[in-house]
Amino acid sequence: MCAKQMVKYCRDHADFKPELSQTAQELADEIYAPVKLYHEHAGKTTAQDINPEYCKPAGLTMRLMKATDEYGGGVATYYMTSGKLLNICLDLLEMMREDAAKMAAGDLHELMRAWENYHRIWCVETHIRHIEFRKESRYPGFYYRSDYPNVDDENWKCFVNSTFDPKSKEWKCEKVECINIVETDPWL
Repeated sequence: MCAKQMVKYCRDHADFKPELSQTAQELADEIYAPVKLYHEHAGKTTAQDINPEYCKPAGLTMRLMKATDEYGGGVATYYMTSGKLLNICLDLLEMMREDAAKMAAGDLHELMRAWENYHRIWCVETHIRHIEFRKESRYPGFYYRSDYPNVDDENWKCFVNSTFDPKSKEWKCEKVECINIVETDPWL
């Protein structure tokens, strides 16, 4: 469905010519910033993983996993979370985003891991915002909201779409009607 919509958009907007807001050099500098940071400060310590000037991708990955597991309804809390815990998780993600700017990569593998972390932070934040938007629990095994312990089947069958405005730095979540393409027998 997504591919069809992309093709339809391209056909309907054949004259559209996308342009990047950054030059090729600016993009390259942004992409390789973790490598540059590492080489600038690697000599300031005897242990590459411990440096006051940067953090390594593996450490940030562990912090991200711990925050989402404990506050985002992970296995550590038996998939239980609440609005309060989700907001704590969002605050931790904001701090991690700031720390991610100080991520350093000693080689191309770590550079890949650094960029995976940048993208994971965005994905986790989106997921947490969707859980926070839905005022219900979903079980078995998806997540339990202790502040909304009931399953709301009447309002469940919908999509939650989210958008992020990079200029205002604000998120918007909204429910969108789910249209069943194939009707199913409720007894199956």
